[in-house]
Amino acid sequence: MFRFIHAADIHLDSPLRGLESYEDAPVAEIRRAGRRAFDNLIDLAIEEEVRFILLAGDLYDGDWKDYHTGLYFIGRMGRLRQHHIRVFMVSGNHDAASQITRTLQLPDHVGMLSNKRPETVLLEDVGVAIHGQGYASRAVTENLAAGYPQYIPGYFNIGLLHTALTGRQGHEPYAPCTVDDLVQKGYDYWALGHVHCREEVSTDPWIVFPGNLQGRHARETGAKGASLVTVEDGQVTGVVHRELDVLRWQVCSVDLSGCGSMDAVHHQVRQTLEKEQGDADGRVLAVRLVLTGTSPVHAILMDESAHVTESFRSIAAGLGDMWLEKVLFKTQGKETPLHAVGRETPLAGLMTAVEAFDLDPGNLPEQVPEVGALITRLPAELVGGNDPLLPDTPEEMAIFRQEVRELLAGKLIRHWKRP
Repeated sequence: MFRFIHAADIHLDSPLRGLESYEDAPVAEIRRAGRRAFDNLIDLAIEEEVRFILLAGDLYDGDWKDYHTGLYFIGRMGRLRQHHIRVFMVSGNHDAASQITRTLQLPDHVGMLSNKRPETVLLEDVGVAIHGQGYASRAVTENLAAGYPQYIPGYFNIGLLHTALTGRQGHEPYAPCTVDDLVQKGYDYWALGHVHCREEVSTDPWIVFPGNLQGRHARETGAKGASLVTVEDGQVTGVVHRELDVLRWQVCSVDLSGCGSMDAVHHQVRQTLEKEQGDADGRVLAVRLVLTGTSPVHAILMDESAHVTESFRSIAAGLGDMWLEKVLFKTQGKETPLHAVGRETPLAGLMTAVEAFDLDPGNLPEQVPEVGALITRLPAELVGGNDPLLPDTPEEMAIFRQEVRELLAGKLIRHWKRP
């Protein structure tokens, strides 16, 4: 019997662009999280007395010039060497762009498999054959798995591969292949990387994405870590996800349907955040709050969204080890905006115009010059990132249009009803 750890997508010292735009963001805590999670991986390997660790690509994060990242990695490998734990890895698309990867001298117990062709490493002491190939360039569009050798009889065969398989949302379709491509090789375990969400694609044979080790932003939510694999008599007898993250990103949805006052809203939000804190098992939480439901306080939320957001931030801060990254207002009113003001009132015409208000990301800067001026002042990575100022798909744009209508309608109704 022996154990090994399968991890991927470490992204050591990821730059995490855009954090400085949040005044209250725990920037230092977030930036240290990647290394602390990697330290947890090393501790787990030593505690479980694993025979080896597999790293399935993207150890680093792009073309870095700072060798402190590499020196940190080598230092942690030194700890593993003292416990006779070997490491085998393949480069991923981010590693292929890294100066560190190309020039760093690895210790003799750490093996980087070839980027030119599939390579096989035999571990005679445990009867394991590890097959793998890394990325020679950042964008690999050919099926690398097709070139992997067939299984070697008498060995526990492992395939180490950085791939999107047939495609996964939010990930470039690199090294594409099918599950059948992997199965026909006859391997016992496929250690995959590239997809940041954990997924057990198959259990016969085992084909696993462990997900990334530490969430880096609000699109990488929930528990993160690595897979601890147990092998007995040449068969996988256990694949267990071990949580190793130290800072956890969560999207919390709060249904305000039963809230008839702002006091009730604050109570509901506090209860939700307290539950999330309890589930985090002592980790620092970065929370994106989504308010939903049909509520009588909808107009207040729309009209006073900035003030309400700050009140929620104070709740999160008071709980400790929690940062409220963003609040999204997705609630609805119990009556339509026109019904709320009355169709015969002077405001009805304006409300009709709001209902018909349309937005087009192509001409919005022309319709509202202030938007164009704002966009020119934003950092390039924010405008071109995955969480831009404006949506870039028809579905997202439809939701955005409705949110703008609701915001405008809420403010008009609130001011119309005020004495």
